[in-house]
Amino acid sequence: MVKGYLLIKLVPGLESDALTQIRATQGVTGINLVFGQWDAIAIAEAKSLFELTKIVVGEVRGIQGVQDTTTLLETEL
Repeated sequence: MVKGYLLIKLVPGLESDALTQIRATQGVTGINLVFGQWDAIAIAEAKSLFELTKIVVGEVRGIQGVQDTTTLLETEL
């Protein structure tokens, strides 16, 4: 299982609709609003890196109101 933390910048005025769509995205297991450089942090899980890429690039980045994303991959030492 691959887990990614998606740092998301939202377009002002479109936050509510974008958050609703992100929450409904298959593979997204949670999302929280934050203050600072990013507006939200979502957690996404997939069976492979390829599947996680499809969630981020094919789904989340295509949602109206999502301006920018950075994905951090969870790892173990």
